Amino acid sequence: MRSTLTFFVFCIFISTFGQDRSISANETVSSNHQIAIKGKTVPYTAITGTQPVWNDEGKAIAAVHFTYYQRSDIKNKAARPLVISFNGGPGSASVWMHLAYTGPKILKVDDEGFPIQPYGVKDNPNSILDVADIVFVNPVNTGYSRILDTENTDRDFFFGVNEDISYLAEWINTFVTRMNRWESPKYLIGESYGTTRVSGLALELQNRQWMYLNGVILVSPTELGIHSGQGRRDGPLGAALRVPYFTAAAWYHEKLPSDLQSKDLLEVLDEVEKYAIQQLMPTLVKGGFVDEDERNKAAQMISRYSGISTKSVLQYNLDVPTSFFWKELLREEGFTVGRLDSRYKGIDRTNGGDSPDFNSELTSWLHAFTPAINYYYKNVLKYETDLKYNMFGPVHPWNRGNNNTGENLRQAMAQNPYLHTMIQSGYYDGATKYFDAKYTLWQIDPSGKMKERLSFKGYRSGHMMYLRNEDLISSNDHLRDFIKKTLPGNKPAKY
Repeated sequence: MRSTLTFFVFCIFISTFGQDRSISANETVSSNHQIAIKGKTVPYTAITGTQPVWNDEGKAIAAVHFTYYQRSDIKNKAARPLVISFNGGPGSASVWMHLAYTGPKILKVDDEGFPIQPYGVKDNPNSILDVADIVFVNPVNTGYSRILDTENTDRDFFFGVNEDISYLAEWINTFVTRMNRWESPKYLIGESYGTTRVSGLALELQNRQWMYLNGVILVSPTELGIHSGQGRRDGPLGAALRVPYFTAAAWYHEKLPSDLQSKDLLEVLDEVEKYAIQQLMPTLVKGGFVDEDERNKAAQMISRYSGISTKSVLQYNLDVPTSFFWKELLREEGFTVGRLDSRYKGIDRTNGGDSPDFNSELTSWLHAFTPAINYYYKNVLKYETDLKYNMFGPVHPWNRGNNNTGENLRQAMAQNPYLHTMIQSGYYDGATKYFDAKYTLWQIDPSGKMKERLSFKGYRSGHMMYLRNEDLISSNDHLRDFIKKTLPGNKPAKY
């Protein structure tokens, strides 16, 4: 009898845990919760699971995993905003904003965003769930999302600037229909490469899905394609735009001259921004034909505003790479500074070299986020799967051609008088630099006719500004205000 029972238990174990690592294309789990936001109780339903991506023949070719939070005490969904959230990479899961920014739960970190143990999650009293429902979407091969038949499915269908935008627009259409949210005001929020994604989606949703938005939020934006096929900002423009970031990081680590160090960060940045645009850029455009005195004066000013030596600046012909800056700023102390958030320090094998051995901020974040998201789905949302949660998934090669996403966003705004855009950036972000973001804001609408619908918010932190508790509060409040401001009520959409 005992052997029969043992065999029966073994068979159950095999059937439960011995299956292939696969995912259903169309399966969800629902649970009910409540949270106190701004001192008021907010009940909500969490739905997590998958929804298919179909090819042109109507065959399901991928499962896109999502998590949808819906306030459950709201009867009139027509007036209830819906926020659709993406992270970046490309290849990054939605975990970052999901478990640290706008969602009802955030991971356990200290007030500056550094990991603490035991790992896990806690309530987010600053979540925007009080004013909007939120869906966090994992594009194909990120999080738990997967291609269903890798042998017979063309990867090129998913992995490119415009390919990504195309299939996700179709997916959003289906999601909005299934959840009965067509009447609701709609918003897209994207972080890092996710800003490229949502900028392109704004026009794709209008032109191909006939879905019009109220707002687009760009968190730590990448260099959007403002002009046709525009590539990365390098040369004189890039060299000038990155100097204010150097100043911010140097100010944080107290590497500026005493007269600058004694001032508030924003006062110093205002000064260096004016210098970068009004004086440095005209010098840089002269290249090798610049007057030697002018070159030396510019090198001295860059040194003053960056905390690195005039000699180093001259060795790079006034165009100091960010990778060298991360290595050089604290070289004498034996540390490097982080790429995405230069508040973080790293330790290299040697003090010599032109770039850090690793990204100190990213290892710190993965330290905290990875255990938290795996714990959260299994223990809080009761979502069971043997699939690995891809913090970063295999999405390369990525087709970056024909990136007109900045221009797409401008067209979407021009065609839709309701549509507003807000940018959020951290001053210590050395990858998607805040002054680059300001430049993007200035260039989206060169006519200046829509500038009242464009806004910028800056924070004393890095790429994920919300990891710092003070900025978590203010950045969510800025989102909350942006959503309320862009609800037109009975005002018609016309110029």
